[in-house]
Amino acid sequence: MAEDDDDLDRARQGDRAAFGRLVRKHQRRVYAAALHILGNHGDADDVTQESFIRAYKGLATFDGRADFFTWLYRITINTALNMLRSGKRGAALQHKGQSEVAHIGGRPESLGQTAQTPAQRSQITGDVKAVLEAIASLSETLRVTLVLATVEELPHKQIAEILEIPEGTVAWRVNEARRLLRLKLATSEPATAAK
Repeated sequence: MAEDDDDLDRARQGDRAAFGRLVRKHQRRVYAAALHILGNHGDADDVTQESFIRAYKGLATFDGRADFFTWLYRITINTALNMLRSGKRGAALQHKGQSEVAHIGGRPESLGQTAQTPAQRSQITGDVKAVLEAIASLSETLRVTLVLATVEELPHKQIAEILEIPEGTVAWRVNEARRLLRLKLATSEPATAAK
């Protein structure tokens, strides 16, 4: 993003206030990306903080081939993936509470506000749980690519830059993730419909 260039130049020269402006500008999206990958607010906080620390320490090596946000996003994704691989996560994606589930789509409302009756709330909770379990069952690479494409709504070209893979691979991963989710959710529908 060209509007980051001035603050980026100043931050590289040691201007902490300029780096602070970059943090404030991108903090919500970095946090959201970490939350969508890890499924836990505490872990997302840790990854957000670690990502900005790594970015600050790495400013001297930032070569400008990608824009600052893409570079920062790559740091965030890698930091979140490292946490997933290390097993240091505080909670699994499939065990999210209702308030955390509502944040998946970027909407802070609770599920209880969208349903009128206890039966409707129960159905929505069951549906959301099934979707989260299906997403959690995807491989790490498919899950991350799907989150970036569908939840973060990033274009395939930017996802390719962030993950350092060809754009065609991004498209394949998104399609494969969707196919697997459809299969997984189709097998769970009869049990849901029978209730």
